[in-house]
Amino acid sequence: MADNNHPTNNTVGGGLEEEGSQFEEAKKELEMWKTKVEKADDKKARLMLEKLQEDEAKTKAQQEMCACVAKQEAYQKEFTQSMNAVQDEMLKLGKRTQDLLDKLRRCHDELEAKRAETTKLKQKFKIYAQIPDTEVNFGDKEGREDDSQPISGVFAISQRPAVLLQGGQALITFEEPKAVSRILRKDKCSVSCDGSSLDVKPKRIIMDPTVKFEVHLQMSRKELKVTNIPPSMSEERMKDRLEMSFSRPSRGGGEVESVEYDKNTGTGQITFVHPGVAESLALRGRYRVDLDSEVNVQVEPVYKYQLCKFQTFCGSPKRTILLDGINDVMDEEDLQDYLEIHFQKPNSGGGEIDSTKYISKGKAVRAFFLCED
Repeated sequence: MADNNHPTNNTVGGGLEEEGSQFEEAKKELEMWKTKVEKADDKKARLMLEKLQEDEAKTKAQQEMCACVAKQEAYQKEFTQSMNAVQDEMLKLGKRTQDLLDKLRRCHDELEAKRAETTKLKQKFKIYAQIPDTEVNFGDKEGREDDSQPISGVFAISQRPAVLLQGGQALITFEEPKAVSRILRKDKCSVSCDGSSLDVKPKRIIMDPTVKFEVHLQMSRKELKVTNIPPSMSEERMKDRLEMSFSRPSRGGGEVESVEYDKNTGTGQITFVHPGVAESLALRGRYRVDLDSEVNVQVEPVYKYQLCKFQTFCGSPKRTILLDGINDVMDEEDLQDYLEIHFQKPNSGGGEIDSTKYISKGKAVRAFFLCED
């Protein structure tokens, strides 16, 4: 009996030990899993926190993106408006530029027309006069005390009235103005020419404007103008050289009162103390001055002139008539004779003729009138 129970105790004790060992292992494993679960819970909580943070960041980013999109749309709208405004301004500027170019073109055309008119008026009022050579003797006035006064002269210029006589026209000057009045009442005049009839049109002459004026001229006895001075030294030094050169009596100079010099124009003016020196040097035309080397300069008198009593005249001659529309049916001289014969007859409304001038076609001449006519 005792032998049968002993093995049973061993078996029970070994089973308990084994169960305890398994229990310990299970307990350790449980603790391990608890730890893992805790770590997993911590990680899950951390991940959830990160997810919340990321969601907040995402929401914030979405809000910022929406704000940026709104700003971009606003900027795009503003840019479009600005671009449209700039394009409108460019169109306005383009139109204004074109208007200014058109105005400039019109002004240029007006300027050219004014220039042409000015040129025409200049030619009309330009005076071409050939003054004959005349010997003039200048003498001192009796009892003149101051010979340093300038030489004075007054020249009266009077332009004779003129008209341009073109081909197929004639001028007839009568002795009496009444003949002109009678002929001008007619629209045309029939002139008999060697068996044929020639119709001419009488017209009143409109002469170009004429002028009359006086030129008051003064020539200095003590001042001399010098030109063509080379700019080889300073102004002060040049003045000294000019004064020294024009002070030499051996060259015809004299005592110098003052010297003026302009380096930019290469001109100067010498004023002498005594009159007469400038006159004698001006007659030479050239003078030798001492600069770095001897140089010949141009010398001339100093003039002062003034235009006075300027008057313009215009009108028509009283005793002269213009015949227009004349055909060249014969030679110029023969046709002129027929015209003169016709208008001398009292029944034609004419009268005694002083002069007649006819110009055939293809020619032109300027006719001058006496002022009293």
